[in-house]
Amino acid sequence: MENMRIIPDLKQNIEKIRELSGNSSDILVNEFYAGGIHCALLCCEGMLSVSIITELVLEPITHIPQKKDVRTLFQHIQDNLLLSTDRPTAQEYKTLFRLLHSGFAVLLGDGMDIALAFGVQGYFSRGIQEPSGEGNIMGAHEGFTENVRTNMSQIRRRMKTPQLVMELFVKGEKSRTDMCLCYMKDRVPAELMKKIRSSLDDIELESILSTGYIQPFVESDRFELFSSTGTTERPDVLCSKLIEGRVAILIDGVPFAIVIPKLFCESFQTLDDYSFKPYYSTFIRWIKYGAFVISILLPAVYAAIVMYHPELLNSTLLMLLVESEKKAPLSIVTEVMGVLLMYEVIREAGIRLPKPVGGAVSIVSGLIIGDAAVNSGLISTPLLTITALAVISGFVVPELNAPTTVLRFVFLAAAGLFGLFGISLLACAVLVNICATEDYGFPYTAPLSPFTGKGLGDTAVRSGIKKMQNRGFTVEEYHE
Repeated sequence: MENMRIIPDLKQNIEKIRELSGNSSDILVNEFYAGGIHCALLCCEGMLSVSIITELVLEPITHIPQKKDVRTLFQHIQDNLLLSTDRPTAQEYKTLFRLLHSGFAVLLGDGMDIALAFGVQGYFSRGIQEPSGEGNIMGAHEGFTENVRTNMSQIRRRMKTPQLVMELFVKGEKSRTDMCLCYMKDRVPAELMKKIRSSLDDIELESILSTGYIQPFVESDRFELFSSTGTTERPDVLCSKLIEGRVAILIDGVPFAIVIPKLFCESFQTLDDYSFKPYYSTFIRWIKYGAFVISILLPAVYAAIVMYHPELLNSTLLMLLVESEKKAPLSIVTEVMGVLLMYEVIREAGIRLPKPVGGAVSIVSGLIIGDAAVNSGLISTPLLTITALAVISGFVVPELNAPTTVLRFVFLAAAGLFGLFGISLLACAVLVNICATEDYGFPYTAPLSPFTGKGLGDTAVRSGIKKMQNRGFTVEEYHE
């Protein structure tokens, strides 16, 4: 019924709107006369600004002189009154309700089958704040908010070029979520945009509440350990991706933007890398690479060496490990698995619980695992140290935390079954999967595989800004 055209008769129209909305209490209908014509102004309570609608809409409309019919009245409003800068029209109830629930004031007239809408939004929204997950020292401290139009304005303030295109569209059968497709039309191939639009057309969800609802539609259907699309909550980071020829998707109600495509090396890059000297940025970047490897492999390598390859240790270190492990009642793999699982439980509890309680959980868990478990002999001190170092190393690259956590357990299981041979075999399988990951023909491991020397200036090392300013780099160079 929502796809029906608007009924010209005003009383029947209002009855139909109330019927479709189930007499919802937040739908306000105000009947009045403008220019001698019976009209009704509809709005959604809490979604608009009372002062704006009174000053810009109600006062001008109620002072319109006498008109001979409703079409003349609506033509006068459209041609002579600038009631708002955003003035869409609606011919179906589907469009009418979407505008109404988006904070527009909708004007209906007796005998008119078209509704006029005025953008007078004034609902409460979170202000622009510093991103919580992508901190920096030297860069801007602004992050995306839940309002898609505010996010669009943040991008436009940084990219004042007509080459930047923002396309608004609606997805979600029930939620009718506003989404925005952002790209630089001189950097993104038309064929890529066609493929992305085709993928978005396949979305038939009832609601869209997070980026996780959209990412599966713009990623490959093959099994991939790492996501080939990225997310960011920083407008400055997103602008740098757009300049490189990426495509971004903004979702109303979500303070994150989806970036297509994503490269593996970008997880180790931050905005601060371009604020420090190149040698220091390169040093920090290599620390991140090392921390990523340590986070995944350290517990597995420790278990494999202790269980299968003790000859790799010198005599002093070997005796220390033997002394610490001989009192432990469980096997090495079981101990590490237990500690890692307990850490994941504590981390999840700290995230989901209220902040005051979450702090108490961290203190209690630290005392129990770090002190009581070691003193009781359930866990050895070297093993706890190795596990803690691996977990802390995972924090260095938070964007890869999810796959890193799972791979840590899988490598540990392989080490317990086959030793270093199992770790090597599994590492080969993981590398094959990473190298096979791509999104719309863009290799996830570029510029390392396939190798592109030009891209190494901002991958293995961080070149100076003077060298980078004229390279004219876009990810299209990696396209297969």
